[in-house]
Order: sequence, then structure tokens, then C-alpha cells
Amino acid sequence: MAKKIQDNSLLYSLLRPYADLCSWRSYRRFEVHGQENLPKDGAIIYGINHSNTLMDAMVVLATSHHKKVFMARGDIFANPTIAKILKFTRILPLYRIRNGIAAVRNNTESMEQAVDVVHDKVGLYLFPEGRHRTKHSLLQLSKGIFHIAMDSNKEFGKEQPVYIVPVGIEYGDYFRYRSTCMVNFGEAINVTDFINNSTEENEAVLMNQLREMLWERITRLITFIPDDEDYDPTWEIVKMKNEKRMGGLYKKMLRNRATVEKVEHYKETHPEESKILFSKVMDFAEHRVKQKISVTSTAKKRPLLNSLWKLLLALLGLPYFLASTAVNAIIWIPVSIIKSKLKDKAFSNTVCFGGRFLLSPLVFIGGTIALFCTLPWYWALGGMVLLYFSYDFWYDYQELCRRMISDIRWAFKTKLRQEYRSLGLNKLF
Repeated sequence: MAKKIQDNSLLYSLLRPYADLCSWRSYRRFEVHGQENLPKDGAIIYGINHSNTLMDAMVVLATSHHKKVFMARGDIFANPTIAKILKFTRILPLYRIRNGIAAVRNNTESMEQAVDVVHDKVGLYLFPEGRHRTKHSLLQLSKGIFHIAMDSNKEFGKEQPVYIVPVGIEYGDYFRYRSTCMVNFGEAINVTDFINNSTEENEAVLMNQLREMLWERITRLITFIPDDEDYDPTWEIVKMKNEKRMGGLYKKMLRNRATVEKVEHYKETHPEESKILFSKVMDFAEHRVKQKISVTSTAKKRPLLNSLWKLLLALLGLPYFLASTAVNAIIWIPVSIIKSKLKDKAFSNTVCFGGRFLLSPLVFIGGTIALFCTLPWYWALGGMVLLYFSYDFWYDYQELCRRMISDIRWAFKTKLRQEYRSLGLNKLF
């Protein structure tokens, strides 16, 4: 009997915990919400928004220890070696019309495997937008996930219900490594009940209804901003309004959504004034970026005071940073070179993750051996702990310095601060 993609693999099982660890440590803060929404019975297909290339799959994989199978666009399977690696990592190809008619014919086998995965109660994870996009929005969903759901329901819907679970991923920054990440599971769609209770017999109509339901439920799980001409000023307002407030990532997302609603309401009730405001917001954003000031600094009432404690931390951490720079050179140098050549900067965090996954064991094992060969065991043990966290610290220290310098600049940019106050965002939203 042919081996199924969801069957156990010793090597995969050994590598999986390490891959999850690398995913968790790719973010300063990593939160998972909504797992109480996952059905306790039946077969589950997951529909996820797609905004940050491979990291979307990695963070979802790290949400639990359960077995998972993913589906990805078929064109990345063109190289036979890559195809074998993808199959090993439990990824199935899903071809689209743009890949050509011949390629689409291969979908029959993939669809059959996908239905078999779902039947075996292994989670099947898809990104129905079809491509990644670094925006707090959502593209129209492709039909592949709904074909699989309806085929699964036809084959074994009488034995067990088939569900589609919406999943939203929210990042603090799409391009900076060691930012924040939240994975949010939403209310499941019971496909079996939906079809059984529907009077509609046309499958295309049923599929479109399911597509609208999933699209709407995913938008509830993220900071969703309509992708129109006002997307950029709306996102700038959201960042400036909610950067300062503390709390978990979920609460921040709710605050973001509330601000988006207020902005949309303002657009409807004050169409002319909103156009003027949005123009001013984008002018301010351009000036802020040009002067290399982070949006986090704009939330500071006393930026110079904030920069002083950051300076103190930077001075205390400087020796550790310099040591971390040296011992992790084998990772950050090739990662930096690859990132500098990327055409799509959305792959930046994926490259950082890949560098950590492949090279950090060499740093840790080699460094540990060197420590125990040259120092007393108690000093070597302490050095090993510092070595373990050194790559994270290397990124976090640079982020601390970036924000410190930004705060100092913001403190002395009087005209820019006046421009910010003139926007009157606190009164409006």
C-alpha cells in the first residue's frame, strides 16, 4: 500500500519540535487564540489569510503538536528536488488555471489525497487567497478549499461532519524579524449541515455562499482594512492611535478594528473632510519616514525621557551584543546577503527563519564545546545559557537602538510634532 502524506515519519517527527521552536523564537511575542472554537468531532479544513510567505505556514504549524498537512500553489513543485522536500514536509500541490491546463489536470490526484487527509481526521491547511500580500486586508478566495470540502462531504459526510475553520494571522511587522505574531482561530463552518439544510442544488452557488461565509469570518479575526484608495492613510491612523496602549495582541487587534470602524464612519459622514485628513496623514507619514522616525515614537509624550532608559539598557547590553554579533556571524552574514538580493521583501522573515533553522545548531553546539573546553563547568554552563539566547538578543538589541534613536529624533523635531498634533487624531478617533 502506497505511503500517505499524512503517515508518520520518524525524521519528520524528530525535526518538527525544533521547527516549532524556531517559529516561536522568531517573534518577541507569539499568541494563539480561539482554539476553543475548534470542533471536537468530524473532519476539519482550515482556511487561512496569507500575508507573510512561508512564515504563515510555520506559525500555524507551531500552534499545536497535532499532525498537519498543507496545500501550496503548484508551480513551486516544478523542481523535482524541491517537490520531494515539500512532500516530506507534508505539503500538497494545488494548481491553478494560470499554471496551464496540463498542470491543472494534476489536481485530481492532489484533491483525492486532500480528501483522504481530511477523512483521516488530519488537519488540512490552505491559503485560499492564492498568493501572499503584506496587507491587513483579504483578497477574494479561490475555490480549491471549497471543492475539497464539498468532495469530502460527498464521500464521507454521512459518517462524520466536515468543517471549514477560518484562521487569521496578525503580524506586528511583515518585514522585521522578531516582531509579534498572533494566530486566531474563528467560528467553524459546518459544511455538512450547511449543505443538508440548503434548498439550493447548484454546487456553484453553494460554493460561492461558502466562499462569502469564510471570507467574512476571516475578516473578523484580523485588523481588516478595506483595500481601497484609503487603505494606506487608514493603516497610518490605526498605527498612530494604538501604538502606545499596552495589553495582549488580541486586545490590540480589537482596538485596531475599533479604530478602522471609526475611520470608515468618518469617511461616510464627512467625505470631503476625510479626503483632506487622509492627505495630511500621508504627508506626515512621508515626512516621518524620510526623517527615520518610527511610528512608535509618535505615541511618546516624553520621547527624550523614554530614550534615556533605552540608552541605559543599550549600554548595559553592549558587551553581550558585541559577543552575540561575533558568535552568530555564521548566521547573520549569509542571511543579510540573501535579504539584500530579495526582489520580494516579504520573504525577509522567511530567510531569517531559514538561517536560524539551518545554522543555529552549529553555533550552539560549536560554542558549547568551546566553552566547556576552555572554562570551568559552572562558567561554561552560564555561557551556554547566554549563547542560547544570543541570536534573539542580537535582533532585539538592534530594535532597541533603532527605537532609541527614533525617540531622540522625535524629541527634537518640533515642526514634525506640531504637524502630528495638527492632525487631531485623538479628537476624531
